[in-house]
Amino acid sequence: MSFVLAIDQGTTSSRAILFRSDISIAATAQQEFPQHFPASGWVEHEPEDIWTSTIATCREALKKAGVGPKDIAAIGITNQRETAVVWDRATGQAVHRAIVWQDRRTADICARLKSEGHEPAISARTGLIIDPYFSGTKVAWILDHVPGARARAERGELLFGTVDCYLLWRLTGGKVHATDATNASRTLLFNIHTGQWDDELLKLLRVPRSMLPEVRDSSAKFGDSVGELFGGPIAIAGIAGDQQAATIGQACFSPGMIKSTYGTGCFALLNTGATPVASKNKLLTTIAYQLGGKRTYALEGSIFVAGAAVQWLRDGLGIIKQASETGPLADQCDSSQSVYLVPAFVGLGAPYWNPRLRGALFGLTRNTGPAEFAHAALESVCYQTFDLLAAMRADWPDATAASTVLRVDGGMTASDWTMQRLADLLDAPVDRPMIQETTALGAAYLAGLSAGVYPEPTKFADNWRLEHHFKPAMSQATREKKLAGWARAVKGLLASDEG
Repeated sequence: MSFVLAIDQGTTSSRAILFRSDISIAATAQQEFPQHFPASGWVEHEPEDIWTSTIATCREALKKAGVGPKDIAAIGITNQRETAVVWDRATGQAVHRAIVWQDRRTADICARLKSEGHEPAISARTGLIIDPYFSGTKVAWILDHVPGARARAERGELLFGTVDCYLLWRLTGGKVHATDATNASRTLLFNIHTGQWDDELLKLLRVPRSMLPEVRDSSAKFGDSVGELFGGPIAIAGIAGDQQAATIGQACFSPGMIKSTYGTGCFALLNTGATPVASKNKLLTTIAYQLGGKRTYALEGSIFVAGAAVQWLRDGLGIIKQASETGPLADQCDSSQSVYLVPAFVGLGAPYWNPRLRGALFGLTRNTGPAEFAHAALESVCYQTFDLLAAMRADWPDATAASTVLRVDGGMTASDWTMQRLADLLDAPVDRPMIQETTALGAAYLAGLSAGVYPEPTKFADNWRLEHHFKPAMSQATREKKLAGWARAVKGLLASDEG
């Protein structure tokens, strides 16, 4: 049994990656599924689409590698984190489409909770801010808007789970209703200090305790898949939310280590060890992983627009045909121009958390063209990362610039130009790993650790391999001038009517 199957269930597609015992990849499969937008700011998934695409990709990966269930030591699951599913305990039928993490329909609920003064207590217990991003208010919305749902939930007939929990329940034929601590920590219902569902929070958000899954370690024997799915049972032995799984895949096991994932948005996590650090700079305090009953914490910063800025250049402006053109185009920009893009297309995330802001360009001249737009778009991702790391260092002084190496992954990291500029503006090294599938690798590692395929974290960290080390090469004067220009641009946007 030398293989581990990682399920990577994402926002727009489901993927399955089969890892060997030496963490090399044996096979991959991917399948996109439909997105539903029933109203402005609403985003939904059909739970059955999540399930069928997940099973289809798992079967395809096994077929490609020519392996069967007896060859697989364990399954690990990683998932889009805050998406909420409510389903019937008896039939497994969802009572409503899954409400996706991007969905903003519960903004009014969140505003009411804030106006009633609940945010300090909620933040102290959960490490989170009150925002529609998280699952708790989504569950309350489903119970209030699906006819009869609240009464059924009170009778114990309905279950709630994040996507990992829903997949686990389906994989085990309804035998196991459980999640891991990382996913639980993103619900607004979980006390990250006690490691338990919090009765006060459940009462405040009006979510019955009977709906909730058992919370376990991230690496644990959760159950076995039913035999008919893959031709025989397979142990499910690891679960983590996608950003925490990437942190594990990047082997960020020591306090002070930081990983940053660049996809549509960007998520940076700083390992703070056994201590949950309460942010004074609007970062989130979250559980990085839980092993052997011990929680390791992290500070997390979320940027809403990273790769989406490149998509805007391609699909919105039409100045590139594919993402790989952006770096070479940016390299042709007129160095005498200082053009700044603040990509607040859907507001700004950490450390500003201002949903009302909209994007803006500063410093345009008659000579500003495609090269300057590309340059500004790529630099905007670097500047936003700088803001996150500055907030992290302010919250946790042990994370000094001198000792910080940023481990990066995600689609945007393929751009050498962007990664070099990131190192320059952070004034810190940026390391890109050999294995870019860090999210799936993290899920595989957690499952393989429980199943005895992979070693303890410190030894697993020895397997991490560097593909490219980007060292800062920009002069201090240039860096300071650029960062000051970015700060002025953000300040100008915050001072606008939208701000």
